[in-house]
Amino acid sequence: MKILVPVKRVVDYNVKVRVKSDASGMDLAGVKMSMNPFDEIAVEEAVRLKERGVATEIIAVSCGVMQCQETLRTALAIGADRAILVETPNDPSFELQPLAVAKILKALVDKEQPGLVILGKQAIDDDNNQTGQMLAALADLPQATFASKVEVLEGKAKVTREVDGGLETVEVTLPAVVTTDLRLNEPRYVTLPNIMKAKKKPLETVKPADLGVDVTPRIKTLKVSEPPKRGAGVKVPDIVTLVDKLKNEAKVI
Repeated sequence: MKILVPVKRVVDYNVKVRVKSDASGMDLAGVKMSMNPFDEIAVEEAVRLKERGVATEIIAVSCGVMQCQETLRTALAIGADRAILVETPNDPSFELQPLAVAKILKALVDKEQPGLVILGKQAIDDDNNQTGQMLAALADLPQATFASKVEVLEGKAKVTREVDGGLETVEVTLPAVVTTDLRLNEPRYVTLPNIMKAKKKPLETVKPADLGVDVTPRIKTLKVSEPPKRGAGVKVPDIVTLVDKLKNEAKVI
């Protein structure tokens, strides 16, 4: 069974992002980039499934500029067998949106015929949480989102997912789409020997047009602004004053 694992290149989670002076977007000049943490969990889960003998091949996919090759090499170093980069225009004004990514992945699903697609539930840069669900709809595949445990046996996947009320276990018939949550696993440390091995693994580059996909943005970002700064706190002399402020000023009770 093949496993397809989409990964996204995002601003490293340790970096404090800055808004451009013209409010047109985020300032990415000289900023450290890395693999989206939820996607890293997805790669790790795919590798674990392969180590258990469930999967025979892991294909990492990324959509974006040429620098996304670095992210794919990281996925290869974790344990993916080969990688595909769907290269998009290197234009700061171009925005690759979730629907376009889902259409690209659907084309790759049709081409590669994976038994399972595992991807992060959302990216930490835009927090859309849309691509996995859109892919499942476009490809007409069953889906299990927010997975905290995945078991694959006899053509089915049993997925424990986190919901507001606790844990829910669903069973889906393969092929299927699974999106990962934080508590699914802890990604392994990438060692130097594996980084060197990753350089020799195949990495194919294609264009969206080669897959017959139109990636023209459908949504236009008008303005990006930082959230308002938090005001200074105040001390209150007693609980009565606190309750009064919460009720009449903050209006939270």
